[in-house]
Amino acid sequence: MSELAFLTIAEASARLARGALKSADLVEACLARIAKHDGKLNAFVTLTADQARAAALQADREIGRGHRRGTLHGIPVGIKDIYETAGVRTVGGSHLRIDHVPSVDAETVARLRAAGAVIMGKLATHEFATGAATPDQPFPPARNPWMPDRQPGGSSSGSGAAIAAGFCAGAMGSDTSGSIRNPAGWCAVSGLKPTYGLLSRRGVFPLAPSFDTVGPMAWTAEDCALMLDVLAGHDPLDPASARSEPMVYSQSLARPITGTRIGLVKHWYAHENGASADMVQGIDEAARVLHGLGCVVEEITLPALLDYQACARFIISSETHSIYRRDVDREPLKFGYTTRRRVQLGAFITAEQYVNATRFRRKLMLDTETAMRGYDLVMTANHWGPPEGFDNPPMFLFFGKPSLPNPFNVTGQPALTVCCGFSAGGAPLAFQLAGRAFDEATVLRVGAAYERATPWRDKRPVL
Repeated sequence: MSELAFLTIAEASARLARGALKSADLVEACLARIAKHDGKLNAFVTLTADQARAAALQADREIGRGHRRGTLHGIPVGIKDIYETAGVRTVGGSHLRIDHVPSVDAETVARLRAAGAVIMGKLATHEFATGAATPDQPFPPARNPWMPDRQPGGSSSGSGAAIAAGFCAGAMGSDTSGSIRNPAGWCAVSGLKPTYGLLSRRGVFPLAPSFDTVGPMAWTAEDCALMLDVLAGHDPLDPASARSEPMVYSQSLARPITGTRIGLVKHWYAHENGASADMVQGIDEAARVLHGLGCVVEEITLPALLDYQACARFIISSETHSIYRRDVDREPLKFGYTTRRRVQLGAFITAEQYVNATRFRRKLMLDTETAMRGYDLVMTANHWGPPEGFDNPPMFLFFGKPSLPNPFNVTGQPALTVCCGFSAGGAPLAFQLAGRAFDEATVLRVGAAYERATPWRDKRPVL
């Protein structure tokens, strides 16, 4: 059963297509692992087992009759609990929405259902995608499958944990300031923050609308591409939705990566008090692998990491406060203490400071674009070192060491997390590949080529 649960989307889909596997068996394998192990990991906050079984049986009937909808037909996926799901409670990790049952699906959930994906349930999240793993939230915090005494990263914590543990083949996350890539890196899975506006956010709890991005998480870059094939596309009811050219991202993965030019942004992480020695060494080795695959990898300099961090915090804090101020004022005790304080921080930012931050954001976008001239991608560390523990999470973590994923939220570029090994202590190592706006195809193609050339996708956590 574990063998089935650990199939990638690509592997399971191929077996389903040729009749060598039933969706019902695949779903039962995932449910068996959830029953056995999720009591230790808390990845799911709402498990919709009966609905999943019914959807799997329907998928088997349709595929058996020759009506296969596509690659995701019959594939089990999980949904971060800030995505609205028709008839299924959507809490957002908060007592404020504890009884919220939407009547319609978020647009991306609707696209997954239309593609025949089997929704397994709702996955743990930090409160409204901005809180911390604290005991004053409605559900126990998700834990890291590799190191259960450590966090899986947030805020898409349940998504990262569930994929690594074999509870589902793919999951939806959201990324306003690294919330797909943080858990992807710490859980050794693949996570894609698409270009801002490529995927609809309609029906997803907002945090900072000018930064909010939703995207897929899976075991491999190939699987993320297969999910993106279904998820991408214009939504006229999302005001930030882009009218991009439709494409099949998974078809681009077979193209060679020879000649791809990659700028290595090493100055962000390889310095005193920077990333761990294991992380620096792991990324150096990953760069050598990519060079061996025919890529040109050269060090380049981008703006200072703290510049992106300062810009992002002014904008995100302001926008978050504008969304949740009234709820915090009226019902403060329905928020976790850390969440409440992080929301209230935005009250101290003036309109002038917000406007100046948006201007600075434009400058950072132009400076980043200039630094990337002559390069197809940039490559840098995904996180600083081992996963964090659960004791005493910082109230304002963004006042500490700056976020490595954050620059690509400021610029809106697509960025993919790729596992590049494990530290001596067993902690996952990972780098990011970021590309030009709407060039997810190149990002995913290089990420997938690296994964095929290395052994890291063959290793799973032992629970």
